[in-house]
Amino acid sequence: MDPLIRKLRRYLLQWLHRSRSGSVFFVRRISYKEVRKATDSFQRIVYSNSEVSAYAANFGDGGVCLVKEVKEFDKGNDENFHRQVQLLGRLHHRHLLSLKGFSLGHNRKSKRLLIFDNIENGSLKEHLNDPLKTPLNWRTRLQIANGVVAALEYLFLFSDPPISHVSISSSNIMLDENFTPKLSDFGLLTGGSSVLIPPYSQDSMGQESCKIIFQLGVLILELVTGQSSEMEGSDLIEWIQESRFFSSIDKMLDPDLGNDYDCTELKSLLAVAKLCIKSWDKPSYTIPQLFRYLQKETDIP
Repeated sequence: MDPLIRKLRRYLLQWLHRSRSGSVFFVRRISYKEVRKATDSFQRIVYSNSEVSAYAANFGDGGVCLVKEVKEFDKGNDENFHRQVQLLGRLHHRHLLSLKGFSLGHNRKSKRLLIFDNIENGSLKEHLNDPLKTPLNWRTRLQIANGVVAALEYLFLFSDPPISHVSISSSNIMLDENFTPKLSDFGLLTGGSSVLIPPYSQDSMGQESCKIIFQLGVLILELVTGQSSEMEGSDLIEWIQESRFFSSIDKMLDPDLGNDYDCTELKSLLAVAKLCIKSWDKPSYTIPQLFRYLQKETDIP
């Protein structure tokens, strides 16, 4: 880690401890019955993979929440589950979903659930791939890219204890009523290991950091092209790795954008995507460096 970044992180953490004493903001326990009803018996699936299932929920207060089931916790490891609740209750950033509550069933076979606030406009994937959704304009797509990188910078540099799991995809990036992007898949590792390693430590600047930065590159390609990485992921990656990919931008650009984009900003965004894709083997840049570059080139504060 750069000495200046390390020093900044240490000073900021000291300030946070003095100003907030590391306190957990109010997180309430919500009954399993109430969660089940709000999710239509867990039928309203937002995204699902081998580790996480996420559901949309209406609790009657007018807003749409995200209910997340981390499947490792369903095995009955309540100690790790409560550690996760404590950590997530301390994380507050404009581009992270805030933890609203949690739920435990009455027996060890029940789901262990985390309830997050405000996903009024659903997932980014819906707005890129669903023809019935209003297309995202260029400025919104730029703000989404910058917001995701800002959230990563916060998680990697300023979270204490450090975050050891982050996953980025258009499926798990949520949009609030103002289309502000919110990361939803982050936290402590849920496997058997109790060792927590920050993504920018010397020991972990390998596969985990490579994976996260690579995922960021794929996400940017989705924002530019409107194509799903799940369907055309290999094609997108092959395209950005071509030496003359700039000459075929017009063919790859999302038709929904029309002429509503800035050519200079587009090339800068694709340059970041190319750097991220190349980082699969070894990161060329850190998340803070990518964030500064995006801010400078896209004129978004």
